[in-house]
Amino acid sequence: MFRQGSHLRTLARGFKSSSKQPLKSSFVPSPIVWATGLALAAVGGYYALDSRSAIHEYVLCPIIRTFTDGEQGHKLGIFFMKYGLAPRLMDEGKNDQSDVLGVKVFGHNLKNPIGLAAGLDKDAEAIDSLFNCGFSYVEVGSVTPEPQPGNPQPRFFRLPKDDAVINRYGFNSSGHFNVLATLKLRFNKFLTKFQTHHSSDDKPESNAFQEGKLLGINLGKNKFGDEVSDFVKGVERLGPYADVLVINVSSPNTPGLRDLQSEAKLTNLLTTVVKERDILGKNLLGEVPPVLVKVAPDLTEPEIESIANSAKEAKVDGIIISNTTIQRPTDKLLTTDQKLINETGGLSGKPLKPIALKALKTLRKYTKDSDLVLIGCGGIASGKDALEFGKAGATFIELYTAFAYRGPGLVAKIRDELAQELRKEGKTWEQIIGEDDK
Repeated sequence: MFRQGSHLRTLARGFKSSSKQPLKSSFVPSPIVWATGLALAAVGGYYALDSRSAIHEYVLCPIIRTFTDGEQGHKLGIFFMKYGLAPRLMDEGKNDQSDVLGVKVFGHNLKNPIGLAAGLDKDAEAIDSLFNCGFSYVEVGSVTPEPQPGNPQPRFFRLPKDDAVINRYGFNSSGHFNVLATLKLRFNKFLTKFQTHHSSDDKPESNAFQEGKLLGINLGKNKFGDEVSDFVKGVERLGPYADVLVINVSSPNTPGLRDLQSEAKLTNLLTTVVKERDILGKNLLGEVPPVLVKVAPDLTEPEIESIANSAKEAKVDGIIISNTTIQRPTDKLLTTDQKLINETGGLSGKPLKPIALKALKTLRKYTKDSDLVLIGCGGIASGKDALEFGKAGATFIELYTAFAYRGPGLVAKIRDELAQELRKEGKTWEQIIGEDDK
């Protein structure tokens, strides 16, 4: 005990004596360590900001799906993109592969035929982040004349086993004037930037304010709006900021909207819209925006033929086929949750592809003798999918659901795979358009 006590007192004196000395860190990073740490942080930041990085598809997107429902995840994605907190395709300028993927449409040369369908950026808040992912065409909306909340929640359902989604949003929109204010601010900002680097005689190529890209605005009607005047207002108000105007008569979630696809009603609507576009004349960049109509895949061949006839008679510029489907192809769905499958709304994603592709081929049959531009949409998730739609007659394609599931890197993957497939065949995208029925 005596020895132990003496030993403790000796230790205590040692601690007391040492406490008078300033404490020294056991590790002082050298300049080399600091430099290495900063370099690693920079590399990690660059990696995270590149849309090609696997972290987006395999880490960030699954985390968002785990901790949010479908609509919350949608809003979160738009929030990040709105404030520029989104990755971009870093090598787009150096490696756009436009030599095989370039396509001339509506008097413009698109870098590639890959577009984003309406429904993701409903209020035109994330336009530039979406272009920066590599899309050559971005379509915002649908935008309704007056603000409306859409259908009651829940109204967005993920079917992850099927790479599919069911939604019944019902044209939730902030309305023409809110979207108009957003578009106007963006236009003035980018026009000022453009003018500081160019002569007064130059003008931007398009409302995308990026070379080889176009901005589309998708117009809808209010739930209780007039079936013609709501679309006419959209052309009048939003047309000045659009490279392309899209008339959406195919959402299954607005009562009576799909009735406008009948030949008599559709011909009247499209004729009136084209007249309004002609009155509008040129947009703010001096271009006349083409008018497209977006139709459903749930149509018989005679109904598709009548839509083709309406489009020709009204002299619209093209047709997007297709929107979501009200069909439930259960033989192709993998999920066993019958309650989820039977939720009311439009189905999009992988199960839609064969339905949309069949509708496109039928439409091509009745339009290949015309100047109508066909745009394929529905279940596209790979370069091979895009190639199928091109050969079936699509001048360019649109996607949405696969992009939501797999993240911003999907655009580059589709672009690269599509270019590889075309190079194997020794052809360009323009050479294969409609190849299946030539």
